[in-house]
Amino acid sequence: MSGRDPVAPAVRVLVVEDDPVAADAHALYVGRVPGFTVVGTVHSLAGATRVLDRTPVDLLLLDLTLPDGHGLRFARKLRASGHPADVIAVTSARDLAVVRESVSLGVVQYVLKPFAFPTLRERLLRYAEFRAAAAAGEAAGQEDVDRALAALRAPHPAALPKGLSAPTLDRVCALLRAAGEGLTAAGAAEAAGISRITARRYLEHLVDTGRAARAPRYGQVGRPELTYRWLAAAGSVSNV
Repeated sequence: MSGRDPVAPAVRVLVVEDDPVAADAHALYVGRVPGFTVVGTVHSLAGATRVLDRTPVDLLLLDLTLPDGHGLRFARKLRASGHPADVIAVTSARDLAVVRESVSLGVVQYVLKPFAFPTLRERLLRYAEFRAAAAAGEAAGQEDVDRALAALRAPHPAALPKGLSAPTLDRVCALLRAAGEGLTAAGAAEAAGISRITARRYLEHLVDTGRAARAPRYGQVGRPELTYRWLAAAGSVSNV
């Protein structure tokens, strides 16, 4: 024997999302996290059922509003049938009653849209920590139980850079998502009712966090002006 610790098998993830672009984005994100592999991408609960019937799945990345039913009812059905797959809800539903019901059904994480890759990566890595702790067998005491549960608790969200506010950031995000061809800092400033310098700070923050991209716009006299565009992978996950 080599004496090396055995390598843990990858967590097998099924992406359930009705928006094909969002589903592809979710699958891409999952595939970038070490220790996780996507075994399927489906756009309905019927599709999820077919995959679960023939393929081992450890974790569902589950949208809650699907064309053939609600994700939480599907999660309840999984629990009733004894299926061992865990669930991470990925949705824009902010109703705390829905969050409470999710907890009661054993949903291990609740990720709000829109989000950037680092947000999902953090949740997946914490889930992996919890899974590893739970696989250790019987807890030696309360400390082991607390440690396992703490792995699922997400850290406090990172504070915005100094001078930026969440309401204004939300307004800029909405404007950028609605602008199919993108916005300049001047255009965002006029639409949001803020200065051009302030608008540029918000737009650059969205670029830094992976939610937007910038590119020069040519065709005018003088220096090209930067245009900011909401990334498809981020914009597509803004719907429930």
